[in-house]
Amino acid sequence: MFTLTQAAARQILTAAAAYRNDDDETPCLRVAAKIEEGEIIYGMGFDEQREQDTVVESCGITILISPLSRDLLSGTTLDFVELRPGEFQFIFLPAEVAQDRGGCASRGSGCGGCGGGSAGGCG
Repeated sequence: MFTLTQAAARQILTAAAAYRNDDDETPCLRVAAKIEEGEIIYGMGFDEQREQDTVVESCGITILISPLSRDLLSGTTLDFVELRPGEFQFIFLPAEVAQDRGGCASRGSGCGGCGGGSAGGCG
């Protein structure tokens, strides 16, 4: 399963507040992964739900994962970290690294302790 840290969830909800649609719903976050030259390349952005997507609710955020990315993202955690003083960035942590980071996703429920907000649905 794909998870978010509390720091990532807070930052996504902040960005979503500026991106909200006319229905005042929190937009869905699509995460994706592909292998390119032997390395996993990650991406993310706000999107609408498609029929074959895996949907994960976490911290008031609806996360969408396409069938092509599902296996590559299994066990991955999205975090938001300070790389250098004042320089923050989202990072994707593979399963073996993510175990100790305290992700907060579970299918069909929010997570305790995450920074506010609720998903109003999507697509």
